[in-house]
Amino acid sequence: MSIWQIFQRLQPFVKPYYKQITFALFLTLLGAVTAQVNPWVLRYTVDTVQSMLDKNWGILQGRDLLLRISIILFVKEIVNTFIVFGQRYFGEKIRIKVSSDLAQEAVSRILTYNLSFYSDNDNQKGKLQTRIDRGVESLTKLIQNFFIDILPLFANSIVALAIMFSANFYVGAIALAILPVYFWVSFKQAGELQGVRRKLKTQRENKSSGLINLIESIIVIKSFVREKFEGRKQYKTQMELMESQLKTRRTNFTYDGIKSFVEQIGVVLIIILTAYLVLDHQMSIGAIMFHILLFNNVSAPIRQLHRIYDEMNDALTYSEGFFDILDADHAVERSGDFTPESIKGDYVLQNVSFAYPNGTKALFSIDITIKSGQTTALVGLSGAGKSTLINLLIGFYAPDSGTLLLDGLPLSAYNLPALRNEIGMVLQKNHIFKGSIAENIRYGQMDASMEELIAAAQKAYLHDQIMELPAKYETDAQMLSGGQQQRIAIARLFLKNPPVIFLDEPTASLDAIATEQIKNSLDAIKKGRTVVIISHSLSQILDSDQIYVMKKGHMEESGTHAELYEKEGLYREIFDASARSLNLDKMIELIAKE
Repeated sequence: MSIWQIFQRLQPFVKPYYKQITFALFLTLLGAVTAQVNPWVLRYTVDTVQSMLDKNWGILQGRDLLLRISIILFVKEIVNTFIVFGQRYFGEKIRIKVSSDLAQEAVSRILTYNLSFYSDNDNQKGKLQTRIDRGVESLTKLIQNFFIDILPLFANSIVALAIMFSANFYVGAIALAILPVYFWVSFKQAGELQGVRRKLKTQRENKSSGLINLIESIIVIKSFVREKFEGRKQYKTQMELMESQLKTRRTNFTYDGIKSFVEQIGVVLIIILTAYLVLDHQMSIGAIMFHILLFNNVSAPIRQLHRIYDEMNDALTYSEGFFDILDADHAVERSGDFTPESIKGDYVLQNVSFAYPNGTKALFSIDITIKSGQTTALVGLSGAGKSTLINLLIGFYAPDSGTLLLDGLPLSAYNLPALRNEIGMVLQKNHIFKGSIAENIRYGQMDASMEELIAAAQKAYLHDQIMELPAKYETDAQMLSGGQQQRIAIARLFLKNPPVIFLDEPTASLDAIATEQIKNSLDAIKKGRTVVIISHSLSQILDSDQIYVMKKGHMEESGTHAELYEKEGLYREIFDASARSLNLDKMIELIAKE
C-alpha cells in the first residue's frame, strides 16, 4: 500500500473527529508563528546592545531593553506552552480514539469470519494478534506523527524559510538548497530498509506465535524433557530477529550521520555568508544569529525525517496485514434469511464431500439420515471425519458438494446465529473463559438467574464441588481441574436447554464415577431431543437409535448396535477392541463370583 492509500483507508476512522483535527491544525499554524519569535528577539537584542555599546551606554540605559525582552519571551513561552499542550493533547486524543476504533473494527470483523479463516496457516492466533496489534500501533503512530510532529515541524520550517527569504534572498537560497539533499538521503535510507522491515514483520509474527505455542505446550515439553530443544528453537528465531534489528540500526546510524554532516555544511555556509554580509555592511551583526536560528527551524523537521520515515515504513508494512484482515470478505460467514422459531433436527445428507482450506480432504460422498427425537452415534477411529461431520451439521463449514438438509430446507437457507441458538454442543475439550465459574456457566444463557445457574450445575454434578471452594461460584474457572471444566461445559448445555444436541466425547476428561453421573444427566436431557454423539464409551453407543461407522472420511456401515455387531465388520472390530481394552471378561468374571 502507498501512503496515500493508507490515508484514504484511515479517512472513515478519522472523519468523526474533524472538529478536533481543525483545532489541532489551527494550533499548528499558531505554533509555527510563535516559533519564530526567538530569532527576531535575538536579532533585535544583539543589534540594540551593539548600538548601546557604540554609544558607551551601560546597564542603567539597558534596563528597559532587558525588561522588554524578558516580558516578550516570558509571554511567548506561556502562549507556546498552551499551544504545545493543545497540539499534543488533541493529537494524542485523536490517536487514542482512532486506535480504539481500528482495534474494535478488527475484532468486529474477525467475529464474522467462518472457521475456514482461522484454519489458514497465515491466520494462526499468534500471527493474527501481531498483525492487529502492530497494525493498529503503526497506523495510529502515523496519525500521531502527522498532527503532533510532522505538521508543526513543517509549518515551522516553511514559515522560517519564508522569513529567511524575506530577510535575504541568498541566505534563504542556501537553506533551501540543503533540503533536497536531506530528502534524497532520507529517501535512500527508507528504500534500503523497506525489505528489512517486511522481514522483521514476519519474524515478529513467528516469534509471537512460537511463544504462545511454547506456553500452551509446556506440559508436553516438560514430560519429554525437551526444554533445551525448544529453547534452541526460540533462540534461533530470536537471533534472526536480532540480526534484522541490528541491520536496521546500522543503516539508520549511517544515514543519520550523513544527514548531520549535510546540516552542518548548511550552518557553516550560512555563517560564512552572513559574516561576509555583515562585514560588507549589508546586514547587522544580529542577523548572523537570526539566520542561524531560522535555519535551525528549517532543518528541525528534516532531522526528524529518519524517525518519520521509519514509522511511515512501519505503517506501510503492517497496514497491509491489518487491512487484509479487515478486507477478508471471502471469509465472512454466509448466512441465510430463514429464522426458525424452533427446529426438530431432521438432517439429511446426500453425497456430501468436504475438504479443509489447506486442501486436506476430510469427507467423501457421505449419505446419512438423522431423525428428530432420536440419538445418532458416529463411530470410527481417530481421523475418520466424525468431528468434521458435526462441524458441517452446525454450519461451521459448508460442504464442497452434495446436499445437506435440515427439516427439509438446505442448511445454507438458515440464519446461522438463529439456528445455533437452537443447538447445544459439548466438545472433548471445551474452552473456559477468563472469569468466574458463574460467568462461564451463564454463557449458556446470559440472562439466567442464579437459581437457574445453580440448577444447571446440579444437573452436571458440579454444584457440590463448587460449594467446597472458598469463593464458590466466584472462583476463577480456569483454575479448576479438566474434569470440572468439562462439567462447566455440560452445565452450559443444561442452561441453554436446546432441542438439538451435539456431543463430541463429552465425558472424555472425567473419571468413572463422574462419567456415570454425567451419563445419567445426559440420558435425562436426551429425552425428546435430537442428539448426535461421538464417543468411544460403549455405554453411550449401545443405547443409540442409529449408529454410523466411519473410516477415513467414508461411511462404512450403519444400523443399530445389534445389526452392526452381527455384520462382523468395522463396528464389530471397534467394539471388540473397546471391550478388550476395558478387560470386560475379567470384570464379568469378578462380578459373577460375587
